[in-house]
Amino acid sequence: MAEVRLTKEGVEKYEQRLEYLKTTGRTEIAEQIQIARSFGDLSENAEYDAAKLEQARMEYEIVEIEAMLRNVVIIDEDTINTEVVNVGNTIKVLNKALNREMSFQIVGSAEANPRENRISNESPVGAGLLGHKLGEVVTINTPGGASEFEILEISK
Repeated sequence: MAEVRLTKEGVEKYEQRLEYLKTTGRTEIAEQIQIARSFGDLSENAEYDAAKLEQARMEYEIVEIEAMLRNVVIIDEDTINTEVVNVGNTIKVLNKALNREMSFQIVGSAEANPRENRISNESPVGAGLLGHKLGEVVTINTPGGASEFEILEISK
């Protein structure tokens, strides 16, 4: 697995999720499987099949999170440069086409959540802004076409 960039907050979130899955999640799914087994014939037992499928999904998620945490590079917010746009920065831009200001934090793809104004450094806008300075107007090809963004603020 390639390097995964996360904030300290993101690492803690994934560690908590992993702990939940390994303890509570595994216990709950084992109980569901036991209950489903009590229904009888396993060859035509939809509850048993669903519980086993959920168990497989959960085990896959555990393996995925463990691999991610082994390859994590923590974004140290104390050392983030605000001269140019970097992963970890919070950016305020003016979308010239919409004439609307937008603020978001650029994070690694594992932490991206547009509802929380956290966009991936691999997304068109995130990748397009990386390395640019305050006041620059950057043209970025987005799925909706080319858009111009003026960088109004770069902060930690």
